[in-house]
Formats: sequence, structure tokens, C-alpha cells
Amino acid sequence: MPNVTSPPKIPELASLSVAQRLELMDDIWASLTPNPEAIPLPDWHVAEIKRRLAALAADGNRGRPADEVFAELQRRL
Repeated sequence: MPNVTSPPKIPELASLSVAQRLELMDDIWASLTPNPEAIPLPDWHVAEIKRRLAALAADGNRGRPADEVFAELQRRL
């Protein structure tokens, strides 16, 4: 997709193909990554991370190695 000099208006977005809209979303996301600290982390995200870490600490189950899971999935196909 060519560089967009000004963001398209909402009606113009609907005229883009799905692939073009996904590429635009990817471009927007990539433009945010150089400064991730500039993206505010909502309080509920922090609370959810803490909840999940506490659940992991309480359970202790770290899951299975990825290669084991992929091998099982391959066997099922």
C-alpha cells in the first residue's frame, strides 16, 4: 500500500480491500512500536497480568514445551 499522506476518512476505509486495511493497521501498529512507553497501559491490563502471574505461582504448572504441543497437533492432523 502506498504511503498515506493523510489518514483516510471512515467512508474511504470501507472502500479499501481487507488486505489493504490489514496492511494499514500493521503500518499504524509499527509506527507505535518505537516508543512503547508512550502507549499507556490500562489499569485493567496491569490487574489482569498480576492475576495471571498469581495464578501461575499458585498452580506452578508451566505448561508443556512448544515442540511437544506441535508434535501432538501434527499427529492429530
